[in-house]
Amino acid sequence: MTIVGRLTRDSVINTLKDERKVVNFTIAVNDTFNSKSKGERIKMTSYFNCAYWLGDKVAEFLKKGILVEVEGRVFASAFISKDGEAKASLNCHVNHLKIFGNAKEVEPIEKAANDAEETADDMPF
Repeated sequence: MTIVGRLTRDSVINTLKDERKVVNFTIAVNDTFNSKSKGERIKMTSYFNCAYWLGDKVAEFLKKGILVEVEGRVFASAFISKDGEAKASLNCHVNHLKIFGNAKEVEPIEKAANDAEETADDMPF
């Protein structure tokens, strides 16, 4: 399954007892849909706890707010909270990871594209 979302906080590298390392991070995916019963648009956010086992160097780039696309095996885990309440989480074992950038980078890129379009109108060909 492919998921596109933003990191909710900086990634963390965890080392297991056998010295293997895993990069853990959580991404938020926003969705909007029309409710037939309420007649209004509903905004919803889903959170996926991700585990990337293929190298820990990527952790330095996985910072809060960055936009990523992950592909991997998605599954749900059920557990009982400290309060005795039944809970569940969405998880993903990531096989492929693409980093698109963060909100701070988008504005200058869009501005540069707009500047390029304006100069393109002045070109004689």
